[in-house]
Amino acid sequence: MSSLVAGRHQAFQQRLNTLTGESEWVVIDEKDDDDVGETALSASRSFLSVTSYLDMLNDSRRNVAFRLAIEKTITDPCHVLDIGAGTGLLSMMAARAMMESAARGEAKVSACESYLPMGKLMRKILRANGMESMVKLFHKRSDELQVGVDLDCRASVLVSEILDSELLGEGLIPTLQHAHDMLLTSNAKTIPYHATTYGQLSEPFKIFEFDFWKRPDSHGETEMWINPTDDGKVHAVVTWWVLQLDREGSVLYSTAPSWIGSSKNEGVDCWRDHWKQCVWFIPGEGISVSRDTNILFKAVHDVTNISYFLGGDKNMTYSSFNSHDSHLCLSPERIGIYGEKDIRSAFLIAVKNALQRIRVHPLCVVADDSILLTILAGSLSDSSKIISSFHGFQGKGCAYIQALSVANGFSMDRVQVLNKRIASLLLDGTPWKVDLFLAEPFYHKNEGMLPWQNLKFWRDRSLLDPILSKDAIVLPCKGILKVCAMYLPDLWKSRCCLQEIEGFDHSIANETLGAYGNWPPSLKGTCLPFFIWQCGEIKELSDVFSIMDFNFSKPLHDCYGNIRIEFSEPGICHGLVLWIDWVLDVDNSIIISTGPVNRYWKQGVKLLSTPLKVDVGSSVEIEASFDAASGELTLESLIPP
Repeated sequence: MSSLVAGRHQAFQQRLNTLTGESEWVVIDEKDDDDVGETALSASRSFLSVTSYLDMLNDSRRNVAFRLAIEKTITDPCHVLDIGAGTGLLSMMAARAMMESAARGEAKVSACESYLPMGKLMRKILRANGMESMVKLFHKRSDELQVGVDLDCRASVLVSEILDSELLGEGLIPTLQHAHDMLLTSNAKTIPYHATTYGQLSEPFKIFEFDFWKRPDSHGETEMWINPTDDGKVHAVVTWWVLQLDREGSVLYSTAPSWIGSSKNEGVDCWRDHWKQCVWFIPGEGISVSRDTNILFKAVHDVTNISYFLGGDKNMTYSSFNSHDSHLCLSPERIGIYGEKDIRSAFLIAVKNALQRIRVHPLCVVADDSILLTILAGSLSDSSKIISSFHGFQGKGCAYIQALSVANGFSMDRVQVLNKRIASLLLDGTPWKVDLFLAEPFYHKNEGMLPWQNLKFWRDRSLLDPILSKDAIVLPCKGILKVCAMYLPDLWKSRCCLQEIEGFDHSIANETLGAYGNWPPSLKGTCLPFFIWQCGEIKELSDVFSIMDFNFSKPLHDCYGNIRIEFSEPGICHGLVLWIDWVLDVDNSIIISTGPVNRYWKQGVKLLSTPLKVDVGSSVEIEASFDAASGELTLESLIPP
């Protein structure tokens, strides 16, 4: 959200308090950081430090490709429009190309960046590179720009990079449509020039082609017969895209997986976090294929999404693996968790043991969005009453549980779905005492958070303390914060300090973007959530240590712990990886680990400011403290000199 106040732009950024579940709005002001309060300044930095901007700017193949394409395309002074300008790198490349041209004429760059915190950073970078007079920045969406009001005339060149891993998800099609209709000349040049999406359940095949240089269609369909390369089952289709940045096709950038080798697919062998391949899972147990029988593949796109279908022939109903029609949309990781036998068994045994220790007609409260725990509590006891929050599903959870209750043999008469926060039970005046308080924890649409940002259920357990029975069981009963020192060269490289990018100084962006390396002593790094197994080259340099316990059987309280980590392998330590092991049943030691060995959860990563060379037997002391008021975890590493 943004507005214009007293001739100055302001933006309202939503910030979630993960412990309370409440959101607050932080005002981001266009004025310089020296003139704003510490809260707003800290908020602006924290918002940008968790984005993919830094990773993208450290992608040297991307930067070189855009520079080469811009230098080939912009050979004379003209009006260039940069949509989604970010730090202004492409705008400055365009301005420099025109400055180096021997031709005469008016040269100007109009850049629009609607995200105000990034727009403020762009102004600093333009100033640091002496480009303020060449690049005019607008804190607007491109579809808010008007020729004759904001722009003096239509632009003859468009540079943009509004692409996600699927290609269309950031609004590429509607943005190009509006630009061609309202902002560009009829023969405008564009960078990129063209994009092709590819898929693979066989040999790679083309799916869609998109031209940036002309107005794109809102809808597209394609179908083809695919020849499988082997017998078996197709469980998913992997997709990626290749950008043709210049008209001649000499400058390319690819997001293809590493096994797709081609000299033309620049970027294939470069690990990155900002653009990845997409995996489209087929429902159920997959589709059987054989190498001598073609299978029909169909793809459909609208302005922001691509849907895929697989079938045997044109007369059969397609097997869609687009989740838009599902009753309940879960992330692939959550589906994987529920599909993992060992994880299901751990929850089943823990809930079963807990119910056996409780009186007849137990009241079970599921404090989060756990489908699994609701089903277990209902099916493992004939007399239990279950109250489930399902606040994150916004009404869809009840219908889903109702459908599952028949298959799992329990009546919905014993299940109450609140569709709101579990703490509302206090206001509702519940006449019963809670015997079993349950959480996975799982909060729908908030699964990308740091491990300790899933402790909302602990606060809810504390709020419900007045209605917990004397011998109430809390599951999980404990959380153990784990830590391991690791070699993470690719991840560290993607988050390291910026210097010059294709000749433009970006060092002023390091603090705001949360970069690592050569920090001043007072600057502390941010813990970031990552799937460690997806972070390129990785290696454990120490054993796994327990640093701190969270005792959920007690009301929410501050926690503290420290540990000395001794390195078991020589090498370069880039950071510390942290996660929580959930103890479900302290008597039987039923534990679910969310560490790197399990691929369904993100871990927290605290990168070191500078990589540390370590030897076997050397050590580092770690201190951690958890603030029960804010839900924040502070981690300090006391690196020896």
